[in-house]
Amino acid sequence: MTSEKPLNSGPFRVGDRVQLTGPKGRRNTITLEAGRQFHTHKGMIDHDDIVGRPDGSVITNSAGIDYLALRPLLVDFAMSMPRGAAIIYPKDAAQILAQADIFPGANVVEAGVGSGALSLWLLRAIGPEGTLTSFERRDEFADVARGNVATFLGIDPENWTITVGDLAEKLADAAPHASVDRVVLDMLAPWECLDVVSDALVPGGVLLCYVATVTQLSRVAEAIRESGNYTNPESSETMVRGWHVEGLAVRPEHRMIGHTGFLISARRLAPGAVLPELKRRASKSDFSADDVEIWTPGAVGERSVSDKVLRKRARIAEAGAAASKARGLGDSDSDVADDPDGAH
Repeated sequence: MTSEKPLNSGPFRVGDRVQLTGPKGRRNTITLEAGRQFHTHKGMIDHDDIVGRPDGSVITNSAGIDYLALRPLLVDFAMSMPRGAAIIYPKDAAQILAQADIFPGANVVEAGVGSGALSLWLLRAIGPEGTLTSFERRDEFADVARGNVATFLGIDPENWTITVGDLAEKLADAAPHASVDRVVLDMLAPWECLDVVSDALVPGGVLLCYVATVTQLSRVAEAIRESGNYTNPESSETMVRGWHVEGLAVRPEHRMIGHTGFLISARRLAPGAVLPELKRRASKSDFSADDVEIWTPGAVGERSVSDKVLRKRARIAEAGAAASKARGLGDSDSDVADDPDGAH
C-alpha cells in the first residue's frame, strides 16, 4: 500500500475531489474535470478556475458569490460517499480505533464491510505494514466498498482483501490459528462467530462488536462470558453534541448525533486461562430466540436498500475509483510542486 499523501496535498489538480462551501454553509463535493463547470441557481464556477489553486482557497463564482474550496477530509468523504449498507458514523469509528487499540502494523479482521467507511479508518490506522482482511456477505456491498476505498485512496490497497462470504465459514482459511491482533464485527449476530474468532485471535488480542439494539448487546455479552475465552466485556455508546459559539451566544446546537449503536469489547485470554470470577448482582440473563427475533432490523421496520439502487451506487463508487486511479497515474509524470495541506 502506498501513501495517500501525494493525492491529498499541493495545488488542486484535475481528478481531485473538492468540497465547495457556500455562504450559508452548504457543502457540495465535485471531482475536477478540465472544461467542466459547477452550477447552482446562483451562478457557476469553472473547474479550470480551481485547478492550480492551493487547498483552502476562496473561489468567486460568476454571480460574485464566494466559495471555500477544500479537499474533503476522511470524515467528509465518509458522510457523503455512495452507500450500500448504512455506514459506521465517524464518532463510532473513532471509538472503535481507540477501544480496539488499532495500531500501525496490526493484522485486523473486519466483518461486515458495508460501504467501506470503517475500512478506510482501519487502513489509515494500521498503515502500510498492517493487513486488513474484510468479510462481506453481499457482492453488491463489497463492490460499493471497493469503489469507495479506491476513490479516496486513489489505489486498490495491497494490504486489504475482501472475501465475499460468511465469516464463520471463511475465517479459518484466511487467518491461521492465533495470527490476528484485532477483530471488529459489525453484524446482526456476532455471537455466531465467536468460536472461529477465538481461534484466530492472538492471546491478548481484542474483539470488538458493533451492535444496534440492547437485545443484541445482551446476547453477545453473555455469549462472550460463556465462551470462557475472554475477559469480561465492556460496553458503551457514544453521543456527540455540537455547540454554537459566536461571541456571547454560546449554546448547544439544536441537533445532535445521538444513539447509533453500541460497542462491546473484550480481550482474548491465553489458552487454558481461567478468568477470576467477578462478584455480580443477580440479574435476568435467560433469553430465547424469540427475544432476539423481535429486535432484528426486519422486525423493527428497518428499510433495506433495493438491488437496483445498490447496483447504481456500485457504479457511482466504481466510477469514482477509476477517476482517482487515473489521477494517481497522471501525477507520476507531474512536476507540480507540493504545498502543505490547508487547514480545515
